[in-house]
Amino acid sequence: MARFIVGVIGLLDLSNFYAWYAPIGGQAFAPEVLLGLLLYGYATGVFSSRKIEKATHESIPFRFIAGGLHPDHSTIAEFRKTFLAEITELFVQVLVLAHEAGVLKLGNISLDGSKIHADASKSHAVSYGRLLTLQDVLRAEVAELLALGEQADQQALPDGLDVAEEILLRQDRLTQLEKAQAILEARAKERDAAEQAEYEAKLRAREAKAQETGRQPGGHAPEPPTPGPRATDQYNFTDPDSRIMKNSNNAGFDQSYNVQVAVDQDSLLIVSHTLSNHPNDKGEALPTVDAIPSELGKPDAGALDNGYFSPKNIDGFEARDIDAYIATGREPHHQSWQERFAEQPAPPPADASPIIKMAYKLQTDIGKAIYRLRKCTVEPVIGIIKEVLGFRQFSLRDLAAAAGEWGLVCLAFNLKRLHVLMAG
Repeated sequence: MARFIVGVIGLLDLSNFYAWYAPIGGQAFAPEVLLGLLLYGYATGVFSSRKIEKATHESIPFRFIAGGLHPDHSTIAEFRKTFLAEITELFVQVLVLAHEAGVLKLGNISLDGSKIHADASKSHAVSYGRLLTLQDVLRAEVAELLALGEQADQQALPDGLDVAEEILLRQDRLTQLEKAQAILEARAKERDAAEQAEYEAKLRAREAKAQETGRQPGGHAPEPPTPGPRATDQYNFTDPDSRIMKNSNNAGFDQSYNVQVAVDQDSLLIVSHTLSNHPNDKGEALPTVDAIPSELGKPDAGALDNGYFSPKNIDGFEARDIDAYIATGREPHHQSWQERFAEQPAPPPADASPIIKMAYKLQTDIGKAIYRLRKCTVEPVIGIIKEVLGFRQFSLRDLAAAAGEWGLVCLAFNLKRLHVLMAG
């Protein structure tokens, strides 16, 4: 694997890396060395720059890639942070190499996402409700300290008490809380617009179903969203771009990012990746499809689970001339033999709702064949990244840096996969 990565790096165009190197100063490590160490590290589950530095002394593959050199951890970490955009460009170059080698012929894709823990702790976060309470407490303490300072000539202050310093500490904290408040209120406005649009879409779907069936749909009508910030809305001071998201492993909530991958169903290579701080997957499908490099062409069809189902996504796939197969509900784990071998239903009328048309597509032979591969293509890829490589938390903070590191993870996975494909 180490030899393979060194060989692939020799085929890549690294001119954008060299453009950053100045002709003056001390002798620098060649980008091939630092890039090789990062790629091999991420491909084998070694993400810490300190552990990579240690491995250049103790691990034969790392020593081979480094050529006997020993870059310190700060150099490795700074290289990773500086060249995130250039590493993303290499992701495309490696896919082009795979395409030219004949192991990647873009056909059908599977798309899925997962939550990856941000480099941030919930203990360094504040909720909107708590934030308002803290502001009142701090303002009261500032007023109390100001009054105490005015009376300093009349009464002795407690030993060690510096009134001016204590006031400054609370004012700095108030400034941070006011910034957090403004950001949470801006986020609430964005959420209000999205929830209002979703509410109106549900109303239209309900009206369409009523017209189609000639009777009112069962169940409660959708309730309009409540505008404004919620008391539970969170702001994290360590990584403000991250969001509280539900953890599927323990049903808890953590500071996370939402990562997405599109995987070619034949080669199992990742052909595009995206990252956002949106807890919901519905808005991530089209950006992930649009991130597929134009050099590869466009996929014929895409398989997605019900977390992506929306009329907007269906229309978006049609506009891109990609056949979409998106689950309309949760798929049962154990289908009866009657369901598995049932005859195909009759095609729905032309004016049927998107959910009825999509449900029919998924019951066709080709729909079953394409969607069935989703579970054995994209889900194993994400499983390997999280379970085998052990990538469960970002090392970098903020949205752009986390997106760049996710690109590095996907590039390393592709090299690992390409090594297997080329050996076969």
